Amino acid sequence: MSASAHPAQLARPAGLARLARPYANPYVAGFGLGLVLLATYAIMGHGIGASGAFAASVAAGVSSVAPSHAAANDYYRAYNDAGNPLASWIVIEVAGIFAGAFISALLAGRLQRTIEKGSGVAPKTRLAWAFAGGSLMGFASRLARGCTSGLALTGGAALSVGSWVFMLALFGAAYALAPLFRKQWR
Repeated sequence: MSASAHPAQLARPAGLARLARPYANPYVAGFGLGLVLLATYAIMGHGIGASGAFAASVAAGVSSVAPSHAAANDYYRAYNDAGNPLASWIVIEVAGIFAGAFISALLAGRLQRTIEKGSGVAPKTRLAWAFAGGSLMGFASRLARGCTSGLALTGGAALSVGSWVFMLALFGAAYALAPLFRKQWR
């Protein structure tokens, strides 16, 4: 590595070797997210979310592999009785999130294969922790009947007391447990 190399230029193919643009101002990004939330209420009649897309995808998958099991299960049947779960608003929204994230990373010069981790952590360890945390959050989001985007953003904007309690509990737990996982970033 040369002394003048910018970290954003490391481990990139030659065609993508350009400096990454700075991140967006968080206040401007938050205002933009608020406008997106307002637009979803105005256009679709409900707010944003994400966990329902994964539940709908699982319901569609179970229905295609084991249709009799899906038909006998109330949870899967709720998704499948409404039509093709993969054609639902929430699945299309999450597909748009993935497409938008890809385009944004490409335009900002941040498109690269990397594992964000501390220097003292092995990639497999970081991936194992990420998988465990994601699985726990996915399970918890189904118990709570919504993820942080649905509960916090949509519910918070609607002034739902349960959503505000959820967010306070989420931030409190994250603050309390952060010291246990700090070594993952050192």
